[in-house]
Amino acid sequence: MRLYQIYCVVLLGFLSFSLENIVIASESKENELSVKGVVYDTEQNPVSYANVYVKGTVKGALTDAKGKFQLFDLEKGVYEVQISAVGYKTKSQVVEVDANGVLDLGLVVLEIGVEMPEFSIIANKDRIFSQVPGAVNYLNKEDIKSLMPVSGNEVFRRVSGLNVVDEEGLGMRVNIGIRGLNPDRSRNVLMLEDGVPVALAPYGEPEMYYSPAIDRMAGVEILKGSGQILYGPQTIGGVVNYITPNAPETEQGSVQIQGGQGSFFSGLVNYGNTFGNTGLQVNLLRKSADNVGPTQFGITDFNTKFLFKLNEKSELGAKFGIYDERSNSTYIGLNQVMFDQGGQDFTRLAPDDRLDVSRYSLSFSHVYRFNPDFKLRTIAYGYTTTRNWNRQDFSINNSNTPPSNWTGVVWGDTSIPGGAIFMRDGTGQRNRQFEVAGIEPRIELNHGLFGQKNELKAGVRFLVESAKEQRVNGTKAGVKSGNLIEDELRNGRAFSAYFQNETELGEKVSLHGGLRFENFNYERNIFRRNFSGIGVRDTSIVASNAVNEIIPGVGFTVKPTNTITLFGGIHKGFAPPRTKDAITSTGDALDLEAERSWNYEAGVRSELNNWIYVEATAFLMDFSNQIIPVSESAGGLGFGVVNAGATRHQGLETSFIFDLSRAFGLKKWAIDYDIQATFIDAYFSEDRFIGDVNINGNTTPYAPEWLLNSSLAIESESGFSARLTYNFVGDQFGDEVNSIEPSANGRTGLIPSFFTLDAVVGYEIKKANLGFNLSVKNLTDERYISTRRPQGIRVGLPRFITAGVNFNF
Repeated sequence: MRLYQIYCVVLLGFLSFSLENIVIASESKENELSVKGVVYDTEQNPVSYANVYVKGTVKGALTDAKGKFQLFDLEKGVYEVQISAVGYKTKSQVVEVDANGVLDLGLVVLEIGVEMPEFSIIANKDRIFSQVPGAVNYLNKEDIKSLMPVSGNEVFRRVSGLNVVDEEGLGMRVNIGIRGLNPDRSRNVLMLEDGVPVALAPYGEPEMYYSPAIDRMAGVEILKGSGQILYGPQTIGGVVNYITPNAPETEQGSVQIQGGQGSFFSGLVNYGNTFGNTGLQVNLLRKSADNVGPTQFGITDFNTKFLFKLNEKSELGAKFGIYDERSNSTYIGLNQVMFDQGGQDFTRLAPDDRLDVSRYSLSFSHVYRFNPDFKLRTIAYGYTTTRNWNRQDFSINNSNTPPSNWTGVVWGDTSIPGGAIFMRDGTGQRNRQFEVAGIEPRIELNHGLFGQKNELKAGVRFLVESAKEQRVNGTKAGVKSGNLIEDELRNGRAFSAYFQNETELGEKVSLHGGLRFENFNYERNIFRRNFSGIGVRDTSIVASNAVNEIIPGVGFTVKPTNTITLFGGIHKGFAPPRTKDAITSTGDALDLEAERSWNYEAGVRSELNNWIYVEATAFLMDFSNQIIPVSESAGGLGFGVVNAGATRHQGLETSFIFDLSRAFGLKKWAIDYDIQATFIDAYFSEDRFIGDVNINGNTTPYAPEWLLNSSLAIESESGFSARLTYNFVGDQFGDEVNSIEPSANGRTGLIPSFFTLDAVVGYEIKKANLGFNLSVKNLTDERYISTRRPQGIRVGLPRFITAGVNFNF
């Protein structure tokens, strides 16, 4: 029996044995109420789901829908209670708990704070997301910090339904597949930072060669339901929004340093303050390593945000970022012979390969309140990304014949047909530069149509993007110059218009309906290319095309009680074809179909009591056409695409969170256990032949049937904390044919299931604002295949140990 099966059996046994005892314990010893109160704003409206925290303890609570809160099991003494909520100023109040009964704080009033005028995908972040008609997740700064993540991949694995594929072990190029979709470069996921796109080109080339560093984030939002139509253009898989910290009300700063094996270093400095009507938040991140797995890299990431309160009705935000990366990232991986023999898992097969990524970004956000019920939000942004990748050429053939420009270096086994990799004395430099600019005004209006409470969001977006690409072939390995082989420019202009209206039918039911229109005009200009039978020539090939799409979506939420939310929705999934794929190098417009689907989901979120939270979502994505690219990053030849035809993705996502400290009435310890489990059935749903094989019914590539993530976290009032995180990924296929036996080059074949176990321990000296941590990734040193892409096997990161210190001031 595989370890994950044993794990599941033990889990079920634990739950079945413990639940009855926990209930008995809860019934026999009630939690003792210590403090209660109600939170309102200055306009006498209850503040729902505000965070109430007792500083210096592990005690806390959320206010309910009527603003009420209760704190249990506080011993006699003086405490500082801190109350915070999104959009309000944080308030602290000193209270004294004695033995004379419950302390009633009565009415606590929060002042409305200065609002950072950015777009967020989840406006109301109460635990059961009572106003969101779809599957949604929100991970805050504490959730991220508790993992001590080396990369954002560890954070995203905490979300059900997400298959996160490691490429180099450090998450510099995030690969997320949602609900069985292709994870390659996160093409089917709309990636945002503070509501602004971050992909190379959101329409024409939505690849994540740059990924925002999770180290500097205040949170992450993930939306998979019908609310996606507010964003676009990708409305297929979901929306991921990185949230950066805003300027604090008072001076705050921090220094975080982490070091580990392979000369790994991560240093982050944060500073924020508000000076009169101006707020400032600035951070600088430096990460580097000489040898983490096969990877050597250096990253410098600088970001700053300003908030200007212009008057009582409006605020202006400004954000500027600089990102610079130098790494030895490569496409070439192990072949099957090398993996089977072992001993070369992290050998640098092409030691001179180099990837340089530079990014400059600038954005502005503004909000103007005409009255309490009518707001106008506007964001404007521009960014440029340069991605220059120099990779050594190599040759693989069944006869194991060395190429004419062989360097003399060979990897693998020449006695096995196709089992050798011959390194060639030449390079291919793939240099690309992207420029994106956009503006998006959006109105938010509360109105009373049909005598009901309504909220309307409507807006338009104008976006332009360009991509300049050159291919330079060097005649020696490791050189940075050579002959210009390909030269082209791709331009795109997009217009979007959308609206979504939420209607509340009483206090328990809300209906959501919306529509989005997308127009994308694109053009490909080819200045130089390699012509068959002629060779490389200057040319002038210009071709253009356009895509128009109407994207509807509807959803609902029903709250039978204050602690249960039922939700569901239907929306159309859409993703435009990549410009480079839709127009060939000869200038032919292929009329390549956009990806289209109908997405359905229904589920429930509930706090069964004050120590159990449950969420379950059933989903179905029915594609009339799914495009599977054959780019080099997807393991293909680097040109063309596959109209994969009809596919179907269906399954179930579940999440269970147990607050065991409340269940057992523990006063000085916080103990949380959670488990996220996902079942996915993703397959081709119509006849399609690859050679003589009909793949109808085959599983789509990189779509594991089972995903499991579970964590046990412990925290004490003394400052000690510990977390154990388990992650399991089921079997995956590397190709559409569902090959079981691996190919000699390692690019196709079954990817066996694997698990990893991560451990973190920490200690905080709260009076000194000082913390220490020790983290072990892949505690059991599991050896596994993380992917067979782009061009060979990548072995998952081995046991990796880091230690760190953080200081707040």
